[in-house]
Amino acid sequence: MLKRAISLMLMFLALHVLSACSSESTKEGNAAVVDKTGLSDEEKNAKAHAVPASGELQGGALEGAANPLSRTVVYFDYDSSEVHAEDRPVIEAHAAKLAANHNLIVTLEGHCDERGSREYNLALGERRAQAVKKQMMLLGVAADQIRTVSYGEERPADPGHDEAAYSKNRRVEIVYAK
Repeated sequence: MLKRAISLMLMFLALHVLSACSSESTKEGNAAVVDKTGLSDEEKNAKAHAVPASGELQGGALEGAANPLSRTVVYFDYDSSEVHAEDRPVIEAHAAKLAANHNLIVTLEGHCDERGSREYNLALGERRAQAVKKQMMLLGVAADQIRTVSYGEERPADPGHDEAAYSKNRRVEIVYAK
């Protein structure tokens, strides 16, 4: 048993040493590699994993259709709290950010279109926010990092009275605490 434990430790140590030796360096000694951006690999890594300032997740450096963190709204079908498959990457990206940064807190704001009673829409908005929360928690986000609130039909994204407006109002907004 002891012999096996020692051999496993030696194997782990050898892998660790080999992985440390495999990094490239274009300069001599311990100098960091710097590319055309002027940032070293360490600086780029720190920037990529930095805890964002308040509101930074809402736009700024995260803008762009390719980055799922640039989207902070999940849309729903009429009278439904089921998350669409195309919105899962957005939820997964925000969940990964939250799971990696335990000091971040998010509020999931549930919204509805104007059809239905006020009470029904408040309950539906809550079900929508809870559906997103459930998916985030399944992806490793702590429950105390997520708050939910339902605004029902009270805060429309589009004040129109047609299907195009209604589809914009059936949503959950992901809002990071300031």
